[in-house]
Amino acid sequence: MTITDTHTHLYSEAFEEDREEMIKRAINANVTRFFIPAIDSTYAEAMFDLEKKFPENVFLMTGLHPTHVKENYREELKFVEEELARRKYYAVGETGVDLYWDKSTLGIQQDAFKTQIKLAKKYRLPIVIHCRDAFDEVFEVLEEEKGEGLFGIFHCFTGDYEQAIKALSYNMKLGIGGVVTFKNGKIDRFLKQIPLQEIVLETDAPYLAPVPYRGKRNESLYVVEVLKKVAEIYDLSKEEVASVTTATSKEIFGI
Repeated sequence: MTITDTHTHLYSEAFEEDREEMIKRAINANVTRFFIPAIDSTYAEAMFDLEKKFPENVFLMTGLHPTHVKENYREELKFVEEELARRKYYAVGETGVDLYWDKSTLGIQQDAFKTQIKLAKKYRLPIVIHCRDAFDEVFEVLEEEKGEGLFGIFHCFTGDYEQAIKALSYNMKLGIGGVVTFKNGKIDRFLKQIPLQEIVLETDAPYLAPVPYRGKRNESLYVVEVLKKVAEIYDLSKEEVASVTTATSKEIFGI
């Protein structure tokens, strides 16, 4: 059984004390594919270091996270563009819109999002979308950019059924993480109506740890808890869910 964590910040400072042991724990539990989203240029070296240490397991993205879209965002986007021209990446992300922390940057967040979608299309790569308190604003950009070349993952999907269907209409898969295990998470109520082939599994480690680890540091090993819950919802074996979601991740990321 191969389990894929399609979204994990393994370079996070939260793993400073035990990063390699934490990754090995996951690998020993059959979580052997880690897709690593970018935040901004300051994390690039740590990401390259991870890739060097775990070349068979770690696959990098490049991008500018919406909460890091500041006055210098054009310089950051130039870095993303240069990186895409320089070496192989598996996605552009994470990108999108986050209005939880700062509504005043909406205009430049959407501009950065559109720019990254265009770069992803140019390099025929998927985008990985971050959306917090901003479904309408994200859909507005996707509506403008929809069509050939637009595909990817709606990471950490927390919307309702109608929003899920809308996300799928833009050629996105749904990234399902720890929230599916929360009592008030709500997505478990409608998830079975979404074909299993339309979802992938993730942790978003070190954030959003699933039950029974809720409130603690998340790690890639805990995607196993997400897998268990999804298997329960779809009334399938864990092996089948792991197989289908890993196959979908291969289709999206091209590996």
